[in-house]
Amino acid sequence: MEDLRIVQTASWVPNQIVENDDLSKIMDTSDEWIQSRTGIKRRHISTGENTADLAFKTGQLLLEKSGWQARDLDLILVATMSPDAYTPSTAAIVQGRLQAENAIAFDISAACSGFVYGLTIASRMMSSGMVKKAMVIGSEVLSKLIDWQDRTTAVLFGDGAGGVLLEQTLVETPTLLGTHLKTFGEFSDELSAGNTTSGCDFPKQLTRLTPFKMNGREVYRFATHEVPKSILAASSQSGLTLDQIDVFLLHQANARIIKQVAKRLDQPLEKFPINIAEYGNTSAASEPILLDECIEKGMIKRGDILALSGFGGGLTTGTIILRY
Repeated sequence: MEDLRIVQTASWVPNQIVENDDLSKIMDTSDEWIQSRTGIKRRHISTGENTADLAFKTGQLLLEKSGWQARDLDLILVATMSPDAYTPSTAAIVQGRLQAENAIAFDISAACSGFVYGLTIASRMMSSGMVKKAMVIGSEVLSKLIDWQDRTTAVLFGDGAGGVLLEQTLVETPTLLGTHLKTFGEFSDELSAGNTTSGCDFPKQLTRLTPFKMNGREVYRFATHEVPKSILAASSQSGLTLDQIDVFLLHQANARIIKQVAKRLDQPLEKFPINIAEYGNTSAASEPILLDECIEKGMIKRGDILALSGFGGGLTTGTIILRY
């Protein structure tokens, strides 16, 4: 049968590391306060690289590791909530810099669920016969949207990118097993960043973007209740039980959220790898970075059943279950 296959994974993060103790020098916080509430020890912060730069470097790595040529690509998707510009899309910039002349390219804006949404869209386009080879990247430079005096949000986020190459090919067993996507727009104000002002003072035309604003209590409640529902819905569609899923790759927003989701699903925490201590919350990049890291460390092997689940701004949830 024909189905998609993950051919290669890769990730890229900026070199500059900001420790919790570094933040304690510029705001009222401490390493103990941050770690106990989030599980974060440090994060990587860009020093001049924008979102397309991180995505481009991830794309280069994907091509180098796979042996593919850029002209082989039919589709490039970049999931991001921190694009370089309103237009062109970050994906278009990446397509041009890779010289992937045969690929259509566009962005996915679903915040921390963006990578799962991107995988879902790519899989549908591939199953239609429209696309044979695709690159899906989650890339974020969230540091440009942070108020570094607001300790409720500034301690949470980091920069980075991760991605996969997908190919529609003959497989012995199905790869894409189940999906579940849901949007909760009535709660859109609970987590926002980059809001623009409406209208202008003619003939002046100046738009300022707002930094992150988050109702932490509501987002925590949302994640711990809705993420298990999304995983159960995708699992039901796949015909698999939760016990048959080998690894749960959750968006790395907060270690306490991940532990609570594991508890609600009655699954061992060992099946939920956590790397938030090193990277912080990298939004759409967190799941592909984690996926790449787990594969590189041998924690995921061919044939394993994976559940990738994103949640966050929108508010949104998204889960995809697939065979690696």
